[in-house]
Amino acid sequence: MTATDDRRPLLDLLPYSPAGRRSPMTCHYRCATSCAVPAPNHSGNAYFGDVVRAAVSRRGVLAGLVGLGVAGAAVAQAQPASAFGGGDDVNLLADPFDPGHVVDFDVIAPVSAEVDSFDVPAGWTWAPLISWGDPILPGAPDFDFENQTAEAQLGQFGYNNDYTTIVPLQDPNRALLVCNNEYTNEELMFRDWVDAQSATDEQLRISLAAHGMSVVELRRADADSPWGYVRGSDFNRRITPMTPMRFTGPAAGAKALRTEADPQGRTPVGTFGNCAGGTTPWGTVLSGEENFNGYFSSPEVEGGQSDRYSVYGSGGRAWERVEPRFSAENEPNEANRFGWIVEVDPSDPTSTPRKHTAMGRMKHEGATVSLAADGRVVSYMGDDERFEYLYKFVSKRTYREGDRKHNMRLLEDGDLYVAVFEGDGIEDERYDGRGRWVQLTRGGRSVVPGMSIDQVLVNTRAAADVVGATKMDRPEDVERNPVNGRVYVACTNNTRRGTLGQPGVDEANPRPLNKDGHVVEIVEARDDAAATTFSWNLVLVCGDPEDQSTYFGGFDPAQVSPISCPDNVAFDTTGNLWISTDGNTLGSNDGLYEVVVDGPNRGQVRQFLSVPTGAETCGPVIADDGRTVFVAVQHPGEVDGATIDDPASTFPYDGTGQPRPSVVQVRRA
Repeated sequence: MTATDDRRPLLDLLPYSPAGRRSPMTCHYRCATSCAVPAPNHSGNAYFGDVVRAAVSRRGVLAGLVGLGVAGAAVAQAQPASAFGGGDDVNLLADPFDPGHVVDFDVIAPVSAEVDSFDVPAGWTWAPLISWGDPILPGAPDFDFENQTAEAQLGQFGYNNDYTTIVPLQDPNRALLVCNNEYTNEELMFRDWVDAQSATDEQLRISLAAHGMSVVELRRADADSPWGYVRGSDFNRRITPMTPMRFTGPAAGAKALRTEADPQGRTPVGTFGNCAGGTTPWGTVLSGEENFNGYFSSPEVEGGQSDRYSVYGSGGRAWERVEPRFSAENEPNEANRFGWIVEVDPSDPTSTPRKHTAMGRMKHEGATVSLAADGRVVSYMGDDERFEYLYKFVSKRTYREGDRKHNMRLLEDGDLYVAVFEGDGIEDERYDGRGRWVQLTRGGRSVVPGMSIDQVLVNTRAAADVVGATKMDRPEDVERNPVNGRVYVACTNNTRRGTLGQPGVDEANPRPLNKDGHVVEIVEARDDAAATTFSWNLVLVCGDPEDQSTYFGGFDPAQVSPISCPDNVAFDTTGNLWISTDGNTLGSNDGLYEVVVDGPNRGQVRQFLSVPTGAETCGPVIADDGRTVFVAVQHPGEVDGATIDDPASTFPYDGTGQPRPSVVQVRRA
């Protein structure tokens, strides 16, 4: 394909287009339609598109696009597949090996977005493990769609399950399911719903109660039997926007965190917008508060510009009518008390969840934990918004095997870093390079010029702006592979990349109008999670395999499953990467995919399952040596025009006739 071939479609596509296939209904309820307004990152951070531009200029390609602000934008379209990284020498740190497939399955074909079904390979079965409204606390009533109450919802499984983890107990046939309940869609919850402003107080309280997190005990008869949840277990718990919590770390007590109800700024109340997370070696669960901005009724700021977190100008959810603190005009600091990493101890339902200020405040996708070579705890974190950044936290103290009391405090103190990616040009026909973790805090003090420690931690995005962090295409889940030690970053999409007035492409974000996303592979120096330098390459550039701008780790595109909009990631025991998707643009339902990242089949993508129409695949857990896979099916049937009387999906097909977000277990037959 020549540069001339690329030019006309690029020009035609320059106007804004929605991110992925996510419906406006989802955008409204999940993130206050942040994709339809200017990105809040107005910093002048340099990006290394100029490096790409120089290489292109020397080849005499695409000179006519330079003046459009997308110089180098079509390079990704025009380059051969090897330009996206890899080649024969991609695995530089270890001898290649073929891990095989610990999960034995036949690849399924993509399922049309018009089809409402949950599809698994032949020889596998699926069943809902728990669904929105199922009773979990003692005395909670059975779910009754037509007669919901706030009191009932406080004892029932929450709505829109996202990050899911299984925490083992001493008995191998008992475990704890911990699940984020990210947000609610009242149009699909209440038959008489019109909008938030005309909602009843009881409906608002039900919505409040459906947010947060759910902890549920699981049991099974033996290793060959399916799991079931235990109604009324002593372990079961709902954590909601009304649950008392505690701040830890250097910013606890900061002026920006103080409110009339909490003049010391140390005891926040509640959590919501809980997206991805992580499970610690000491058995606690981390939850990332992501799209918190849309919950506060707040006026436009002067000039109509959004603040760095897009709180001002949001219409809110009318929660301020039943909880006055959700009026940003009356309580301007309340929004600052969200956007943190929350740590929950699922083994103790009486414990107080903690928000760790040392880990920074942003729209956290999640936080996954690894150990550095010296035993310090390292947590990787993505900030899920267009042109935002990739972070990591390194604890001050070291992990002690078996000392849970000590380990429970590891995330309270440490140093915070943000990533800067540096490209080396595309003359080597690869998208790869080096990078640095740039320090924002050290020893409980700020190292950002002109900013105090409180300012860095409460307004972490602004601190990262100052040090010149690299603007990424929605960095979502970030996890370290327990087998090969490399870190994988799912960049979901960014359809504003390369549009007029927005940053152009660079080697780590190589496509303009990036509707399908990509996956970055990071190799940290000395294979040490605490290292401050790294090398990187692109292992996947997602989309239709027939599109020349896609790349599958060097694997034959004709032999891969199409994949679009990577979101959550996980690993199996051989180190294969598993990716769940959110917003598939290829006309198919979202799904779960296995990706080989080492050996001769590196880049092979195989689709394992497909979720119902309108749904997003979340929280994959590969368990029982590959015999069981857990997924969270979030917002099934969330399609524009869908109503309770005319639903787009009836998943989990339980006879209620209404869609119910659910955690599903998939097992070999």
